[in-house]
Amino acid sequence: MAKTPKKKKTDFAALNSPFMRIPGMRVEGARALLDLGNREIYQLRGRDPNSLWEDLKKKRVIENPDIRRLLEIAVEFADSED
Repeated sequence: MAKTPKKKKTDFAALNSPFMRIPGMRVEGARALLDLGNREIYQLRGRDPNSLWEDLKKKRVIENPDIRRLLEIAVEFADSED
């Protein structure tokens, strides 16, 4: 008898967050930003992506090292928004 693969849970909060409007953003990056207490893109203006990364490492185990780049993308986008 073959095992049926488990379905991945969909992170609707991350998918519906404003962070998904950022070009190149993935759900994992949006979830990381939400976990850090951010709710809007403007909250990232002037932030240091490295400090966000360090704060995230204190909050949870990071399974995907690409999240660091996603944090950089988010801050760059927030700083470039008018």
